[in-house]
Amino acid sequence: MLTDGIRLLLFPALMAFAASSDLLTMTISNKLSLALMASFFVLTLIIGMSWPAFGMHLAAAALVLVISFGFFSQGWIGGGDAKLVAATALWFGFDHLLDYLVYASLFGGVLTIALIQFRKLPLPGPIARQPWILRLHENGSGIPYGIALAAAALAVYPKTAWMPAFGV
Repeated sequence: MLTDGIRLLLFPALMAFAASSDLLTMTISNKLSLALMASFFVLTLIIGMSWPAFGMHLAAAALVLVISFGFFSQGWIGGGDAKLVAATALWFGFDHLLDYLVYASLFGGVLTIALIQFRKLPLPGPIARQPWILRLHENGSGIPYGIALAAAALAVYPKTAWMPAFGV
C-alpha cells in the first residue's frame, strides 16, 4: 500500500518541482535528477523489477543521455534539461520513451511559441517587478524547456506500469 502511494506521488512531485524550478530560476538542479535516479533504483528493488527490464531502462537512459549531451554541446538545450530527460528516460525505458519524446517536442514547441509571443508584449507594472517574469520576458534568455519535459512526463506517466492500478 505504501509502495503504491510512493509510485503514485513521487515521480509526479519531482516532475512538478522540475517544471516550477525551471520556470522560476531557469535552472534544473543536479540534485533533482539524482533524486529521480535514486528513487527509480529504490523502487525497482521494492517492486522486484526483473534484471532484463532494469537493463533496458538503463539502456534507454544511457542512449538519451548521450544524445541530449550532444544537443547540449551544440547549445540547443541546457545541461539541466539534458540530465532531466535522461533521468526521465530511466523511468520510462524504451516502452514509453517515444511517447515521452513526442509529447516533449509538441509541448516544447507550444511553449516556445507562447514565450516568443509573450516577449513581444509590454509587461504591466506589477508583473514587471517580478524577477522571474523579467527573465522569461528577455529575448535572449532561452526557453525553460524543463516545463515541457515535465508536462510530457506527466502526460505519459499514467500509461506506464508505474501506476499502482496496473502493477509491474
